Amino acid sequence: MRPAAWDERGERVAGTDHGGEGGPEIGSETRAESPRGPTFILVAPQMGENIGAAARAMWNFGLDRMRLVAPRDGWPNPRAVAMASGAAHVLDRVTVHDSVLDAGADLGFVFATTARDRSLTKQVMTPEQAMAEARAMIAAGERVGILFGPERAGLENADIVRANAVISVPVNPAFGSLNLGQSALLIAYEWMRQVDATPPATYVLAGAERATGIEVEKFMEHLVARLDAAGFFFPEHKRPHMVGNLENLFRRAPLTDADIRTLHGVVRALAVKRPGRK
Repeated sequence: MRPAAWDERGERVAGTDHGGEGGPEIGSETRAESPRGPTFILVAPQMGENIGAAARAMWNFGLDRMRLVAPRDGWPNPRAVAMASGAAHVLDRVTVHDSVLDAGADLGFVFATTARDRSLTKQVMTPEQAMAEARAMIAAGERVGILFGPERAGLENADIVRANAVISVPVNPAFGSLNLGQSALLIAYEWMRQVDATPPATYVLAGAERATGIEVEKFMEHLVARLDAAGFFFPEHKRPHMVGNLENLFRRAPLTDADIRTLHGVVRALAVKRPGRK
């Protein structure tokens, strides 16, 4: 195997460790892979930029196993390296294969991504369902692959026949075309989402603390007292309802202790009579 290239600072040049003089050593890394995630198989990719975009999408979500089947412009491809921008780790592991059969020879289950009805009897899944099943299979020790077709027309029926199931993304029926990078991103995102513990929403306090009930209560007393002095609550019989609305406004706001201090200062400033101010 040809050693990786190194620059003048002694750092490896991204995407240069790709195998021997005749191209990558087919299958050597394939045998060494551990089943930590699905393998993305790009079939006859036409542009290096799209290979790089797919690699970047994969690495965004922790995936680094990519195989290429007969890339049009050969391999390695400097345009892929440039587009990957930070995901050279994925490209460094790439293996190149002559056929889909060869690329998936060691895989127990293969999904094919396609947007069109191919008139084949296959189980069709959304990305979410497919990646849920992929996680279960990989957790059981199986190897899983995902086929992505060439940019111009997608996978051919002969390729899809070799897959166990199909992944179809719900898209606008009037415009269902996704490029290679987009497709890889969608599948990789769903893979990560299956185990991601990030809460759907969070409230960042930025160094402050959420205001306590008593802090809000004391502010409301201050505010209502100032508004009473200014004759704000008119007519008198509506006062309880108006106070209730004000309290509801401040109670539903996610106030911090710093917000409360600011609001106290605002109320005090507005209550100060200054020459020439009505």
